[in-house]
Amino acid sequence: ILLMNLSKGETGEVNSKLLGLIIVAKIQMAALKRQKLSKEERQDFFLYIDEFQNYVTESIEVILSEARKYRLSLNVAHQYLAQLEGSDVKKGARKVSLKDAVFGNVGSIMCYKIGAQDAEYLAKEFAPVFSEQDLINLDKFKGVMKLSIDTQPSRPFSMIPVNPYKEAGDREGTGPQGRLHLR
Repeated sequence: ILLMNLSKGETGEVNSKLLGLIIVAKIQMAALKRQKLSKEERQDFFLYIDEFQNYVTESIEVILSEARKYRLSLNVAHQYLAQLEGSDVKKGARKVSLKDAVFGNVGSIMCYKIGAQDAEYLAKEFAPVFSEQDLINLDKFKGVMKLSIDTQPSRPFSMIPVNPYKEAGDREGTGPQGRLHLR
């Protein structure tokens, strides 16, 4: 387990971006090296990137489209879709918007309350269960999700995740506190 705090307040904006780009590239290389292993020998590993639009390189499109077969689970988070629109990634000889690369490759999508511009786009992902108005009017600490189950999209559903500000959690790992409350 490697945890890195690349907070701009801690490391500075340039250092944060540079270190993040290096780490993402190294994890991509590690994932692609798994080609030498048989499918049975490959174990799951996970990469979580918060504010991931800050760490975009040409390798992110490769990770999005190819790392899945090497059992790399990529979990990315950001605040709104416009953050993805300023970045392009290369795909062969052409450039593709980062937003298109993300939505063309992600399997599971989750969102909390969002603004009107994002709702217009994401309502298509969560249709026919949720409309734009549903996404805009979500209650605090509630979300909607669509899962990829055996490469097939699930029916979108609402959920109430554990609120870390109100619940202490389960230190022993034996109770129901870590479960999502699904509807």
